[in-house]
Amino acid sequence: MVRLHAKRRLELWCWRGDHEDAVLVVSELVANAVNHARIVGHELRLRLAVTEDGALSVEVSDPVPDFPGFDHALAPGGMDERGRGLAVVRALAAELTWFPRRHIGKTVRARVKP
Repeated sequence: MVRLHAKRRLELWCWRGDHEDAVLVVSELVANAVNHARIVGHELRLRLAVTEDGALSVEVSDPVPDFPGFDHALAPGGMDERGRGLAVVRALAAELTWFPRRHIGKTVRARVKP
């Protein structure tokens, strides 16, 4: 469902980047949130936007405030079983960051260049 939504948005926006790579980034970030940060009664949120320079901004927000495995997953040799999705995202995205949200949780953001 998420992959289809992302694919349709990219087509609607006539985004000039690699749609398959962008959809994979969306899918991996959402899967990571579902598998590691889902709490019953709280929503996961996906936000897609095209920035002024034509890049795709992918934001996935979840209710868990920390991200203890983030740096390890992105470090050389840090691709253990739990970090492969983030490593894939990092390979495809120009930027991958996360930040705490104001009231609850965090947002993971990837920026994919066209």
